Amino acid sequence: MFSIFGRSRGNSNDFCDGFSRRDFLTVGGMACGGLSLAQMLEADVQNRNGSNHRAIINVYMPGGPSHLDLWDLKPNAPKEIRGEFRPIATNVPGIEICELFPRMARMMDKFVPVRSISDADGRHDAFQCMTGWKKSDQMPREGRPNFGAWVAHEQGRVNNSVPPNVSLCYPTGHRPWGETQFGGFLGAANAPFGLVEKDPNAKSSNMVLKGITLDRLNNRELLRSAFDRFRRDADTKGVVESMDVYHQQALGILTTTALSDALDVSQESPEVLSRYGINDPAYQRDGAPKMVRNFCVARRLVEAGARVVSMNYSRWDWHGSDGLNFPRSRQEFPLLDRGLSALVTDLHERGLDKDVSVVVWGEFGRTPKINKRNSRDHWPRVSCAMLAGGHMNTGQVIGSTNSKAEHAVDRPVKFQEIFATLYKNVGIDSTSTRFFDTSGTPQYMVAQGIEPMSELV
Repeated sequence: MFSIFGRSRGNSNDFCDGFSRRDFLTVGGMACGGLSLAQMLEADVQNRNGSNHRAIINVYMPGGPSHLDLWDLKPNAPKEIRGEFRPIATNVPGIEICELFPRMARMMDKFVPVRSISDADGRHDAFQCMTGWKKSDQMPREGRPNFGAWVAHEQGRVNNSVPPNVSLCYPTGHRPWGETQFGGFLGAANAPFGLVEKDPNAKSSNMVLKGITLDRLNNRELLRSAFDRFRRDADTKGVVESMDVYHQQALGILTTTALSDALDVSQESPEVLSRYGINDPAYQRDGAPKMVRNFCVARRLVEAGARVVSMNYSRWDWHGSDGLNFPRSRQEFPLLDRGLSALVTDLHERGLDKDVSVVVWGEFGRTPKINKRNSRDHWPRVSCAMLAGGHMNTGQVIGSTNSKAEHAVDRPVKFQEIFATLYKNVGIDSTSTRFFDTSGTPQYMVAQGIEPMSELV
């Protein structure tokens, strides 16, 4: 249930019962200082919902996971290349992955390892995994939107109680690892709605209604008069011009528990929840905590009505003075194996596998040659991803690298090709969709010439 608090401030901009126009319709502390319900709902009016509910779960691994230790092992390479792990066979003949992923190996027919992502920007941030673009690409004045902002803009809400674009990305010590990016030129109405705090066990501040007491919320006559007063005092921006349209929807958000219920995994079947393992709320240095049950939360949010769920998971930058690539892999890989296999299993058991796409990736790969500290350094020349669901042609590998995993030798893949595929999976043609920014410049979802991956769709 929403937590509701507030008190009268008694200034000239307050309503007759003591709360301001701004507080009245503000939910949480969204990016850029607060997002009004009118702003949140504007996209729903401008863009009609589709007849179905397709969704994307984006799992970002901050720091750059090692492609050749995860899903592109090189057992015949020299020792200083191949490392400590051995490949194991999967249930798809010819596909092998790291021995620390036995659960995924048994259901590889439901996955697609992409081994040849070849256009990483090389920056230590989430930008490319959240937008598809490089920061070095020409940037619109208002900024690039999060990919979920495009989905929210084009398809709107599934229902009035759950924002279409939500984030389970924790604030990180290295700030760019915790940023899902914002609405950019698509506006704040389409920005990711944050659902986690620095304290992983705390309720999101965006689930707290500022300036409204429980009594005020329950008093519908008072709410009605407050809305009327709000209309009379509307600002020059015209935010409230369509308040009659948003009124009922706003009250839906304020008075339902769909979003908070989705976040409450205690409502999940104990048998299902046990598949995911146990959360570790401790932060991994300047990365994210290992909240493995957020894989389950992401599925629950999709079922509640979210179209896009983005999350950051743990920390994957294991080099430098720590020299922890292989010991950390032994700790992290089994947890990722458990969480990801549980998510995909759930999607299939619930009949969501055709409608929900999953992507798991980081910002770049790791050096094939192990350094003097028994670890691997940054390697933008090639990286990997794991895909599932979305009615994609699973049970295959996309791309390959040379014998030392230094670069792609077959089917080099761009980040935007994967995004174009994800957009297609949810029913959006990224090749033709465009939006004119405030300068009148047409902006596209992906660069011209980028197509969905033919192997998958």
